[in-house]
Amino acid sequence: MTSKVAIVKGERGHKPVFKALELVDYESVLSGWTSVLIKVNFITVQTWDTGATTDPMVVEAIIKKLKNLPVKVYVAESDATITNADKAFEVTGMRQMAESNGVECINLRHAKDRVKIKIPNGEALDSITVPRIVMDSAIVNAAKLKTHTSTTVTLGLKNMFGLLPDKLKGKYHMKGINKVIIDINTVLKPALTVIDGFVGMEGHGPSDGTPVKMDLIIAGTDVVATDATASRIMGFDPHKISHICKAYEKGLGTIDDIQILGEKLEDVTRPFRKVNK
Repeated sequence: MTSKVAIVKGERGHKPVFKALELVDYESVLSGWTSVLIKVNFITVQTWDTGATTDPMVVEAIIKKLKNLPVKVYVAESDATITNADKAFEVTGMRQMAESNGVECINLRHAKDRVKIKIPNGEALDSITVPRIVMDSAIVNAAKLKTHTSTTVTLGLKNMFGLLPDKLKGKYHMKGINKVIIDINTVLKPALTVIDGFVGMEGHGPSDGTPVKMDLIIAGTDVVATDATASRIMGFDPHKISHICKAYEKGLGTIDDIQILGEKLEDVTRPFRKVNK
């Protein structure tokens, strides 16, 4: 079955995000849900212009579109080993933006009501435990267009890793981060993935690389197809990226059978410098 992925080029602002969401028919995807969790990427407290963290402008555009739907909206992230999500919400301007739009920012690490989810045929894990709100909400995956030292790229599939409420996430890396990413995405599927490519990052990502101004938004309802498309834009073959290829093999989405909406892939491709390991 063909998956649709939107590529929209435009200067940083709401309009490119609006267009991408409309191209992938976001309303149909979120129909029936009463709660939406926008999962941002805050691996660091750096601001959006570094290419390291999700741009509040992108999230605000998503929030404004969701105002048309009968849903309660939250912006979410969890602490990482070296990053406090609450501090990141403040420093990046995400909390101020969210509050001005009547939306709460949630640090998933502090959510007390949690649910254990068994993972069928797990690659590295038998189960994960996540806040109940994660299970009860449609997840809008507001990822970044970045390289990564361990996974080549960090896009939609990798961003789902941050739904785990544990602060000390190194234990998951020790189990094989690519396998853990697959396990999480097997049981937690984003309804919509929106990759913030206004400013991406190349080189030593996910936090110490070089900013790349791309002026792109990439969106889709199939996270594998969306990641595969974003990888190609960055000059990477998704078949050679372990977690994307494995996700395809496990039936989590498609790599090749993709209908591109908006810009032509060849018109926006810009090879990213590979990670310096």
